[in-house]
Amino acid sequence: MRLQTLLHAVFPPECLGCGARVETDFSICAHCWSDTPFIFGACCDLCGVGLPGQIAGDERLICEECHVIARPWAQGRAAMHYAGVGRTLVLGLKHGDRAEIARAAGPWMARAGAALLGDDPLIVPVPLHWRRLAARRFNQAALLAKALAGASGCDWLPDALLRARPTPTQDGRDREERFRNLDAAIGVNPRRASQVRGRAIVLVDDVMTSGATFSVATQALLAGGAGPVRVMALARVARDV
Repeated sequence: MRLQTLLHAVFPPECLGCGARVETDFSICAHCWSDTPFIFGACCDLCGVGLPGQIAGDERLICEECHVIARPWAQGRAAMHYAGVGRTLVLGLKHGDRAEIARAAGPWMARAGAALLGDDPLIVPVPLHWRRLAARRFNQAALLAKALAGASGCDWLPDALLRARPTPTQDGRDREERFRNLDAAIGVNPRRASQVRGRAIVLVDDVMTSGATFSVATQALLAGGAGPVRVMALARVARDV
């Protein structure tokens, strides 16, 4: 008996969303799939939020929020909205020690981010400060970046960026507070400066809310000579979703 078959006999694969039995590892059941707010079709070209009622085509679509807030990056995408099963998956990855969710998310993000990956970019995760990394034991953005690199065939650099100082959680802060909280907190790792300079970058994080984290990290990469910089989130927080 093959090892994988034996493992499945002892530990049957479970849905990443609800725990129901499924046929393959790192997957979600049909019920959770239907309740996961994947972003298909038209979306904002800067933040990836879905745009119901719009038709995807050659015209660049920009959402109302991105018309108001300046985005330093060139393009952005998200695999799903941060709601329903999407929220469950993100929280499981971020706070539930469920690294297997990142492995499943790689192909989802590669599909959603196909428009960002055509020029063989370097995939870079948003960094955690070393104290938070030590407490959490992993960086969920790095897990997602690795999975996206594996699904897309692109190179990735897990320590391209450093978080120079610990920052309080962004939870519960409004847009202005989020930006102030991250001011000058992220920079290019001096040991990786030559690998970043002149490279197209896809910057990866688990969730985009205001875009403050992506903005600070993008500005650090641009200051380090990288570009263009594009951003990719597993989930996008959106109003009325």
